[in-house]
Amino acid sequence: MTRRARRIHRILAGRYPDAHCELDFGTPLQLLVATVLSAQCTDKRVNQVTPALFARYPDAAALAAADRAELEELIRPTGFFRAKADAILKLSARLVDHYDGEVPPRQADLVMLPGVGRKTANVVLGDAFGIPGLTVDTHVGRLSRRLGFTTHEDPVKVEQDLAALFPRRDHTILSHRLIFHGRRTCHARRPACGACPVASLCPSYGIGETDPVKAAALVTDAGPADGPVPA
Repeated sequence: MTRRARRIHRILAGRYPDAHCELDFGTPLQLLVATVLSAQCTDKRVNQVTPALFARYPDAAALAAADRAELEELIRPTGFFRAKADAILKLSARLVDHYDGEVPPRQADLVMLPGVGRKTANVVLGDAFGIPGLTVDTHVGRLSRRLGFTTHEDPVKVEQDLAALFPRRDHTILSHRLIFHGRRTCHARRPACGACPVASLCPSYGIGETDPVKAAALVTDAGPADGPVPA
């Protein structure tokens, strides 16, 4: 299984050499907030909202002191804006009170922040700090099951199974490549099996379109517009 899993990863690396986090950010705090906003929202929509948000509130202290109504209005397009505003206000206040306004580069500290779970923590660790982390979102979970890397639904158990198959140094980029593949080829409802580069290694081959021409028409260059990333 390990050999097959790593071969799949090498093939996906060739298909998606530019795989990366599709949320725009300049600092760890910006990525943290953007990831909170991405719950049940597309990355594209978050990227449309965050420039004005970060211009208005450039640091944790500014966010912690933000007027709730104004903050809610800025993030309204991302959906669930009241709950997200509450999380942003509370996590920013905690950063100010406990970490001098800086985002801590430790998972144990990150998951203690309001609105932050393991998935969000691993996004921030991997992409803001360069600390390997497995981000198990809906795409990673779905593909991990389809590819036979895991049988679990629970994201923590999926993360553990992936960690047993792949070297730690690959964890962040593995997550990105699986997300890219899930957004562009291995779709939730109609995967493009006939155009998949790992079809010969996939135990789920055939659950989607197998005709090469029809499958190719399903492949998208989705970018950040495709698919919400639940927290």
